[in-house]
Formats: sequence, structure tokens, C-alpha cells
Amino acid sequence: MSTSTILIVDDEEIFLLSLKNNLTRLGYAVVSATNGLDALTLLEEQTVDLVITDLNMPEMGGIQLMLLIKEHLPNLPIVVFTAKGSIESAVDAIRQGAFDFLEKPFISQTFDIVLRRALEFGRLSGENQRIRGHYSQRYSFQNIVTQSPIMRQVLELSSRMAESPKTTVSLTGESGVGKEVLARAIHSASGGMADNFVAVNCAAIPESLLESELFGHVRGSFTGAERDREGKFTLAKGGTVLLDEIGDMPLALQAKLLRVLEERSFEKIGSNVSLCADFRVIVATHHNLVGQIETGTFREDLFYRINVVPITIPPLRERKEDIPLLVDYFLKLFRKHQGKKLPGVSLKTLELLHAYSWPGNIRELRNVLEYATILVSDELIRPEHLRLRAQQNPASAKLDSAAIDYHVSLPSAEISLQALLDDFTGKILEITLNSCNGNKSKAANILKVNRKIFYR
Repeated sequence: MSTSTILIVDDEEIFLLSLKNNLTRLGYAVVSATNGLDALTLLEEQTVDLVITDLNMPEMGGIQLMLLIKEHLPNLPIVVFTAKGSIESAVDAIRQGAFDFLEKPFISQTFDIVLRRALEFGRLSGENQRIRGHYSQRYSFQNIVTQSPIMRQVLELSSRMAESPKTTVSLTGESGVGKEVLARAIHSASGGMADNFVAVNCAAIPESLLESELFGHVRGSFTGAERDREGKFTLAKGGTVLLDEIGDMPLALQAKLLRVLEERSFEKIGSNVSLCADFRVIVATHHNLVGQIETGTFREDLFYRINVVPITIPPLRERKEDIPLLVDYFLKLFRKHQGKKLPGVSLKTLELLHAYSWPGNIRELRNVLEYATILVSDELIRPEHLRLRAQQNPASAKLDSAAIDYHVSLPSAEISLQALLDDFTGKILEITLNSCNGNKSKAANILKVNRKIFYR
């Protein structure tokens, strides 16, 4: 039996009483009003799931009442009815926000179907609103904690970009600084929902599959394409596509992406049907794309097309005033997830966190704190609870040419120049990797080579 509450509004009291009795027998909770003003007062005092109102009433007609209700309760379904119905009045009522239109006398089966559909619509609209509110709250700019002046400038520029939902944004910064978090905040502030934010890691998907992942394909377009598949561009309709690590996108695919951005259309693999590129593109990378242009691994024309609004997120070591705020934010999160008291961190711990260089940025800080919270419960987190890399001088992360012995002694036996170069290159790679604690991406940046070339 339904427990939905329905508000009936009609100036004919006999009809009002009859309809109220019928709905009560069907199991609905019913409230009623004989005019629009009384109906508005009832809506202020209690929650209802559906409004059924007469179209023609003195002082305040049904459409006027509906418009006033929609100002404060936009998701509340409203069904209008009249004894003097016409196609024109029905179209006008629905155009202005009515869920449906009925004409007296009601046909019981039709009336019951309209009620059920309207109530289901209201339930789904309310659920969608709650989900939207939760997503917006979770990924809002307010959740990006900072007191750093440079980071506040980043957030201010990002919030402005949210007002332009089709402008391409380029996010740069080291791994772990929060590029995807900022991309989601921009998407959320633009009014987007979780299901039309699509993130693609261009470095994690094999080159042979990346095009299908983005564009989709039709059945039989290539070996293994046994059925049609929607790509990320289609799934992001009306939302945002985040192309993470765009510096690792193959050159051939870069040309196709450039066409999508310029023409705002694309085709699935194996199809000649043009689809609208109705989404914002946000790109992210920790690479120096200008350097990649010089080495021929990134298209210059694509760079200028995606670099419409460049936003650089500073590393944590350049915004250390945010560390106490981030510690507090993460501890609140872990208290909720782990069900522990977690009173906080000791002063010495905070000093150690502040002195550390954070090569992994905010992601590393979160992981360090999560590990520490597993070890403690009702006590302060102390330095011995932290799992940090061997402390180093931040300057040592850069390759110091003075630390490399360039002296090469030729062996007595004959040896090729290529062998010498290979051996020397190996030593350079080893020294650089050691200086970066094995971080290949960081070592590649220091040597100013593409990561794929560095791996090879």
C-alpha cells in the first residue's frame, strides 16, 4: 500500500471530497485546499509527493499556482485537470511545467496510471537531486583545503572556468598534486554529474585500444570487435572528458583529437556517422609538453588547441602552509572510515611532515597518514608511526652535474663507440634514478626525455 501524500486543489468542494475519498481508498494520504493560497500554506507546513490542481479557479488559476510552487519545489510533480479541457490548454500547462493533464470526468484506469507515473517521476527527481547534491558537495572547490596564496589563485581561475562549460582546460603539475580532483571540481561547479565525468589515463591504455576507448567502435570494424561499443566521448555527453597524461597519447591519435576539438564532432571506428562532441575536454599532464614538441613526440598544433586555459598546480613542497590543513582533513576522513578516535598528530610529527620534501605530493601525504592511522587508535601520531622515504635535500632531486664522473678510461681491447655510449648512458640513468629514489617519471623529467623513451 502506498504511503505517498497527495495535495488536491479545487474550488468545487463536492468534487474535492469525492476525489479525496477515492484516493484515500487507494491507500494514499490526502490533504486538500479549495484555493491556491491555502494550497501554498499547506505546502509550507508539510511535505507532499504530488499536487493535483484544477486549472480554472477564481483568484489564482492552476497554472499560476503551479508556477509559484515550482519556484520553491522544482521537483514536485503537478497534474492539472479541468472540465473545459482543450489541446491548447493541455499543451500550455505541460510546457510551463505540469507533469500531465487530465480532463473531467476522469477515466479511473487512466487516472491511476497518471498518478503512478507522476509519483515515480517525483521519487526519481528527488533521488537525482540528492545524488547531485552529494556529488556537488564531495567534489566542490570548498573541499580543496588550502591557505596558500598561489593555490587560491589556482582555485579562483578554475572557478571562473566552471562558468564556461565548453572551454578546454590544461592542468599541469607533478604526480600526486591533485589534477583529477581539480578537474572534478571544475566539472561539478559546471553543473555536471558523476556519470558524465569520464577520466581516461592515456598512459595506462595500450595504443591499439586507446582509440576505441575514446571514440567507440561498430561491430566488425576490426578483429575482435564483436559488438558495437560506446566510447568515452559518447558517455561524457553534456559533461567532461579528462584526458590524463595526454603527453603519452600516440601521435596518430593526437591528430584525431585535434579534429574533435576543432570541429566538435567525431565518428566511431568503422562508422561514417558524425556524432556531436557535446562535452568539455580537460587535459592533464606532468610532462613538459613544450619539450615534447621539440623532440617530436607531441603535436605543436594540438598543444596550442588544448592550452586555451593553462592551470599549473604547485607541488606540496611549495605550499607547505597547507600541510596542517591537509593533515586535519585526512584525519577527519580516516576517523569516519575507520571508526577510530584518532586525536591528531604530535608537534614533532607535524614538524617532520613540514620538513619533508614530499616527492609524491598530496597523494603521498594521504598514504603516509593512512598508514599511521592503522598503527594508532587513541593516541597521537608520533614520528615513529610515519613511513617516509629517506630524507633528502630537495635540491638533490635535481641532477647535479658535479656529482657525475665524466672521465672515461678506454680499455685495452677494441670496443665500439656505440658500446661506450650505451655504457655511459646506463651510468647516467642509474645516477639519475638513484637521486630520485627510483621514481622513473621524475628521472625522465630531469633528463628532459619522454617517459616512453626513458623506459626503453
